Amino acid sequence: MKITKLLIAVAVLALTGANVAKAQRGGINWTKDGNGYYTNAGGEIVSITLPKNERKTVISRSLLTAPNTQNPIPVRSFQLTDDGTKALIYTNTKRVWRQDSRGDYWVADITNNKLTQIGKDKPASSLMFAKFSPDGSKVAYVSGHNVYVEDLATGIAKALTTNGTDRMINGTFDWVYEEEFGCLDGFRWSPDGKSIAYWQIDATKIKNFLMINNTDSIYAFNVPVEYPKVGQDPSACKIGVVDIATAKTNWLAVPGDNVQNYIPRMQWIPNTNEIILQQLNRQQNESKLFVANVTANTITEIYKEKNNSWIDAQDQFIWLNGNKEFIYQTEKDGYNHFYRVSKDGKKETLITKGNYDIIDLSLVDEKNNTIYFMASPTNATQKYLYKTKLDGKGKLEMVTPSVLPGTHSYSISPNGLFARHSYNSSTVQPVTEWMNFAAGQPLTMDGSITTQLSKQSPPKNKVEFFKVTTEDGVELDGWMKKPDDFNPNKKYPVLFYVYGEPASQTAADVWGAGNNNLYAGDMAKDGYIYISMDNRGAPVPKGTTWRKSIYKNIGILNIRDQAMATKKLLATYSFLDKDRVAVHGWSGGGSSTLNLLFQYPEIYKTGIAVAAVANQLTYDNIYQERYMGTPFPSTEAYVKGSPITHAKNLVGNLLYIHGTGDDNVHYQNADMLINELVKNKKVFQLMSYPNRSHSISEGEGTRQHLALTFTKFLKENCPPGAR
Repeated sequence: MKITKLLIAVAVLALTGANVAKAQRGGINWTKDGNGYYTNAGGEIVSITLPKNERKTVISRSLLTAPNTQNPIPVRSFQLTDDGTKALIYTNTKRVWRQDSRGDYWVADITNNKLTQIGKDKPASSLMFAKFSPDGSKVAYVSGHNVYVEDLATGIAKALTTNGTDRMINGTFDWVYEEEFGCLDGFRWSPDGKSIAYWQIDATKIKNFLMINNTDSIYAFNVPVEYPKVGQDPSACKIGVVDIATAKTNWLAVPGDNVQNYIPRMQWIPNTNEIILQQLNRQQNESKLFVANVTANTITEIYKEKNNSWIDAQDQFIWLNGNKEFIYQTEKDGYNHFYRVSKDGKKETLITKGNYDIIDLSLVDEKNNTIYFMASPTNATQKYLYKTKLDGKGKLEMVTPSVLPGTHSYSISPNGLFARHSYNSSTVQPVTEWMNFAAGQPLTMDGSITTQLSKQSPPKNKVEFFKVTTEDGVELDGWMKKPDDFNPNKKYPVLFYVYGEPASQTAADVWGAGNNNLYAGDMAKDGYIYISMDNRGAPVPKGTTWRKSIYKNIGILNIRDQAMATKKLLATYSFLDKDRVAVHGWSGGGSSTLNLLFQYPEIYKTGIAVAAVANQLTYDNIYQERYMGTPFPSTEAYVKGSPITHAKNLVGNLLYIHGTGDDNVHYQNADMLINELVKNKKVFQLMSYPNRSHSISEGEGTRQHLALTFTKFLKENCPPGAR
């Protein structure tokens, strides 16, 4: 139910290196030694060596120009072999659901100055997740739901699986695994390059949801989407290990029903013939880790965790101590923390001690006994880099300069010497500097964040951050953007922006806070106050109790938090006009908008809901069952939290917007909501966008039309300006 998948991680990275393991984030293609990076510049691939920014062409435009063509192929992304003699080029990409995960691949042989297309006998833009074998002699990829390997010396391709269909999915995933677990790339080369481990998703028993296309033909036609709804069994999932030489697959004997359990994470343990994987049960409140020995054909449960609400899929497994230990992330002590766990699971050590949450892993520097991660112990709207000792004996240390309040991100080189540091806040436009990370200094003062900030003019009308405590004793963080000519002695209309579910934060201290891209014009200039707050359940660093109190309470607890906070603000600030209170949101925020309008009509007078889940029983099983529990034996919590249950209470003004081609939150939700409103004789406005997806972005003029529709309705029903 996410409007964007900002945190979609491309499955699990297989990380290697005895002393330093690095989560490659921030889009930097670091060199193997960590002393520089590769980038695509001017149609060629170059290396930049730090700290002097020495530039060297690695792959020229001529090498990137295919035979009998004049222009170099456009490079979407690329990867180099460990020895740097070959590059795998990804181009001509096509979208699969949300991501451009299909395309064409070419190998640029730097030594022999030769460009060769991989899988050239396959349909154009059909290859997925191609990657070199560890020795760089082969490339494996997925096409047509089968896994292939191609020998670069002979050009001969071999099918490693042959039963792939749109329902029997080898080496990649179905819609719901991608959407809710962030799983895209579904196969992993073994460290010795002799085999490949891959997921097989059996969706043959999953029903199609039929969308209808009324505009692209005189006769309408159905667009089927394989989609497991709440209460429906998931796809069966298993892990196979296929031998490259024989194309024979052996299936890992993972205990448990392969339908009623998920496997969201799997990777090879570096330099071994063993695989580690995470299994989550259907309710996602029990997590088990297994280690499989591929040679001995054995599998052992090494770790188990249970929770009263839900457990998230692991981000990745970082191996330490000669692959005898790994880093495990869990909230079992009430905060999101890192542990180091022995390979047999019998010993564990808490690394990040204290009453704070880690947000994201940045670097594990085993050589220097240090782990770097993003956190914000004192302000949930912001994000900073911290470090502590990897052995669990250190104290929490802030790395980011405290003189730069706001939101930071770092991409750190594998050797820990250099980094790209990015910074922004509600008052600071995004700026980036290259750092000598070991010394904690920018490479040059001219390119430093400090120098760049000196050239920025602060906004005249700053976003104000606040805290509000409701009558239930719940403290919410929020921001407020006031009109440009604000007069505290007058009353202004207020528009609340809400999401409200566990997939997104809205009240962050980032550039763009206080801006509404759906408004055609300038809200502050037109005389609106704009507010957003994060309720309990929002994924902010306030501890497990805060985040997981929403379990089985979506549509109730989050809605009450927002409404009671709004009630408190209206009572506290006389400049907020109680008669002109509006709310809007998209996806989960659309659902919250509907529930606020229906459940608290005495507070909210106008609502604009986009692509909302009106009935929680229509959404996918992984997301909804994770946060609401399975609907067995009762659907009471689902019904209680669904907007259609409360639609009869509509008093104010409602604009409902949805794309009929939404494969995420189906247009079915609009029809169900319409029926309920009509039955109760509730007048509202509807804007349907034919064949548009969840983002409502396709088609000429679409986003402009959406903004005009949004703005016209808001101005008519919640008039702007002071009174």
